[in-house]
Amino acid sequence: MTEIIASFATISDQYDAAFVDLWGCMHNGVQALTSAVKAMQAYRARGGRVILVTNSPRPWDSVARQIDGFGIPADAWDAIATSGDSARAGMYRGIVGSKIWFMGESPRDDDFFKPLQIIDDPVPITKVPLEEAEGIVCCGPFDPLADLDTNRAEFLYAKQKGLKLLCANPDIVVDRGDIREWCAGALAALYTEMGGESLYFGKPHPPIYDLARRRLAALPDAPSDPRIIGIGDGIHTDILGAVQEDIDALFISGGLAAAETKTQTQPDAAALETYLAAQQMSATYTIGHLR
Repeated sequence: MTEIIASFATISDQYDAAFVDLWGCMHNGVQALTSAVKAMQAYRARGGRVILVTNSPRPWDSVARQIDGFGIPADAWDAIATSGDSARAGMYRGIVGSKIWFMGESPRDDDFFKPLQIIDDPVPITKVPLEEAEGIVCCGPFDPLADLDTNRAEFLYAKQKGLKLLCANPDIVVDRGDIREWCAGALAALYTEMGGESLYFGKPHPPIYDLARRRLAALPDAPSDPRIIGIGDGIHTDILGAVQEDIDALFISGGLAAAETKTQTQPDAAALETYLAAQQMSATYTIGHLR
């Protein structure tokens, strides 16, 4: 059974570092969530380290500029690990070939193809039409509001060619303000359902946690054996990822599962337990909103 807590400060002294989700925890896709920013600033003031672990398909520096625009200041975090950086490393190692069909929104997702210095002798990547492609790189739908079935014809062709799909963002949906949008994870799930092969790099999969631990270890005076807590609102990304990494989890019930958990300020205890049971998932702690 999860423990509902009043604030992160009530448990934060147990942890050296927090792996914190962004969308739904630190911002709502439009602006910063003030209480969450203050909580992370206070945690860092007490010596905690904050690694923002996000399924954004963008490079970390692009995310840093984005969240600064949302109103999340640099003193609320120490480092950023993105699904995009993890997936880019795979792409430049050639796991889906050198000629790729790209799915995403331009120019928003163009930073995905920036050079990546950590890869020696990277594979040269060229964006080509689907008919010429050796693989697919998916940062998200061409239209995040369109029905997913609009992609079935291209996916059937790609599956028949045996193309692998690199998924740069395993999230299924996000809420941009009051609007729910499809993410790359929904397309990867559809491609897999149709018999294609999808490769994942973000939460809940191991590569992004390896990257997050590397970002943490690179900080000055980083603890050698840190006690880490994962924080997020995605039950099958943030919370499942924490469980699989064998770290404690703080579930933010007022994000994607706000309706199911009847969360306003805090979740309804009975609704929360029903939701977690239905998802076959457990979290060490739960709070309505990060504060």
